Amino acid sequence: MTINQLQDDLIEQFSKSGNNFSDKYKLIIQMGKALQEMDVAFRTDENRIWSCQATVWVHSIERDGKLYIQADSDAAITKGLIALILYVLSGKRKQDIANANLYFIDKIHLKEYLSPNKSNGILAMIKDIQILAAEGKLVGPRSCSI
Repeated sequence: MTINQLQDDLIEQFSKSGNNFSDKYKLIIQMGKALQEMDVAFRTDENRIWSCQATVWVHSIERDGKLYIQADSDAAITKGLIALILYVLSGKRKQDIANANLYFIDKIHLKEYLSPNKSNGILAMIKDIQILAAEGKLVGPRSCSI
């Protein structure tokens, strides 16, 4: 499936929960729990997204021209948010990841249900993953809260 098809699938999944704040959070947390467990060896400063208050690690492997991304976080909501991003981007060509317009965030009204810090944090995680795809490495420390 393409990035846009996966985004549309996420939008459909979230639309089934209606406008219920609690159901959307449950779906986010479930997606985080479903993430493939990351090997503790990849939980290094080199693999850390430094833009997040919660700890987030991202590890990627390029195979057959595609970037496969694993991630983990020490916070349930943050882990769920990164799971949304990986659902859409992992396994895609690096150029497609770097240039992706991720519209699902607005379409599922995430910003309405998240604190401003978490809203800014998901955007920072997307930016960092797009930089990883474009440049082959994560950016260094910078500040935001999630």
